[in-house]
Amino acid sequence: MEADHPRGGKVARDGVLLMSGEAVPVPDGLNWLTGVVGGSAWLSELPRLVAGCVGDWRLTVETPIQHTGVSWVAYAELPDGTPAVLKLGFPDEESEHEANALELWAGRGAVRLYAYDGARHGMLLERCVPGAQLWKVPHDDAANHIAASVLRRLWRPASAAAPFRSLADLAERWADELPVRYGRHGRPFPRRLLDEAISWCAELGGSQAELVVCHQDFHGGNVLGEGDGWLAIDPKPLLGERAFDLASLLRDRRDQLLSGPTPTRAMRRRLDLLSSELGVERERARGWGIVHALAWGLADEGLYAPNIACAELLAEC
Repeated sequence: MEADHPRGGKVARDGVLLMSGEAVPVPDGLNWLTGVVGGSAWLSELPRLVAGCVGDWRLTVETPIQHTGVSWVAYAELPDGTPAVLKLGFPDEESEHEANALELWAGRGAVRLYAYDGARHGMLLERCVPGAQLWKVPHDDAANHIAASVLRRLWRPASAAAPFRSLADLAERWADELPVRYGRHGRPFPRRLLDEAISWCAELGGSQAELVVCHQDFHGGNVLGEGDGWLAIDPKPLLGERAFDLASLLRDRRDQLLSGPTPTRAMRRRLDLLSSELGVERERARGWGIVHALAWGLADEGLYAPNIACAELLAEC
């Protein structure tokens, strides 16, 4: 059974095309947003937002992907049959300028942006075919060589009019906020690590050299492809130095890293390999790695212990 969307698009679920916005399925993986300010309102509006994008862009859309973090994501087809991805993001600060970054990168190192609806926070994106995650590459060194090659393609300066947030400003904010979050979470690790992160914020934020558009959330789950063709997805962009963009990658494959026989040695090897291959100062990459791990580990939504453990490893390196 199938029925066209009233505005020309189609939404599919389990092979059945749905007519109304109310019938658009919302993945259970987004339910955690009910505990976030504005989350419940966005979830209630989501079917209407999806249906609007589907109709305006005349798409055929499959069942949404379940594990999507803060976005509604589904495979789609353009009217001419071109495979694509439809993504509607919860309007948060970190992802605010994702479309701007993808437009700047223009398919070099990242998926292409086909269309953007700012009012709905909707993006129509290139679909990676094949789209295996970099996590499928089993050897850590091999995966990091691939990751480095993608980062080299991504990094480029932005114009003075670009809307991206400043890493220098964010470092100042982290220096103020981290002690507050540390106390709120019950002082979950030795104070020396927090003090080191605050010190790095002051030292690194105001001493950056060339600034580029950083991905910020660059890890194996956000790099898709196969063989010689790999592309980044899901940036949380900001304007900062290259060394900062190693932060998420340094704590990638956390389960494997933290459960291994020599976690500190493995972290040191990763830090040395990436900083050398990408031509960034090792200590600046290490400092930003500590800062970012705590900034995202002492989250407002809760404590994320693996990030704290990775910050400890970097402190030992």
